[in-house]
Amino acid sequence: MITAIVLIKTSVDRIPEIAESIAALDRVSEVYSVTGTYDLVAMVRVAHHDDLADVIPGNISKIPGVEATDTHVAFRTYSQHDLEAAFAIGLDA
Repeated sequence: MITAIVLIKTSVDRIPEIAESIAALDRVSEVYSVTGTYDLVAMVRVAHHDDLADVIPGNISKIPGVEATDTHVAFRTYSQHDLEAAFAIGLDA
């Protein structure tokens, strides 16, 4: 599974509507409204690297109000949740 973090600049007056449109797309797992240079952060999860082109420039960038995207592909995932689950293997709750 390939994870991409997509930083998105939008029309400021339509952030909630744009976020909902992006969140409804297939292979977008979460969308966050954030402070700072970007307005939204979307987490995209795909099976193949080429699938990113379908989701990001093919869908996200075409949503009215999306002005720019900056995509970062994750090399590895580190998660406190995953670490806790690994240490709990074999323990009775």
